[in-house]
Amino acid sequence: MEPDSLPTEVILTQPSQSLGSVQLDWSPQPGHYLDLEGQTYAVLERRHRYQLKSGKYRLQKIALYVQSAQRPSETSLVNGHWVVGDATCQFNAHSEIIRCAVNPQGPCEGCRFYEKSL
Repeated sequence: MEPDSLPTEVILTQPSQSLGSVQLDWSPQPGHYLDLEGQTYAVLERRHRYQLKSGKYRLQKIALYVQSAQRPSETSLVNGHWVVGDATCQFNAHSEIIRCAVNPQGPCEGCRFYEKSL
């Protein structure tokens, strides 16, 4: 095991099933995308599992709850975070997972609902 990596269990939310355990050299957070065995998943939730050892709790394992996804082709940087779609539109959700309510599948370019944020 790498010194900076922990066993990470990847769990598909619908249908609920484990996709297996992997060693990752980075820490995916909700909103990030993970490629595993040729499939792309969006990370929905991250849980830590600890073990009591010698009177101290130590991080033992990470569980990632994911759903099948496609990486968005349109992204914007907002306050240091990447969000899906054109963040200059007032309908943009400013989310790493959801584009907007009126055109969630996109694309933003040429969207008839586009309204510039004030």
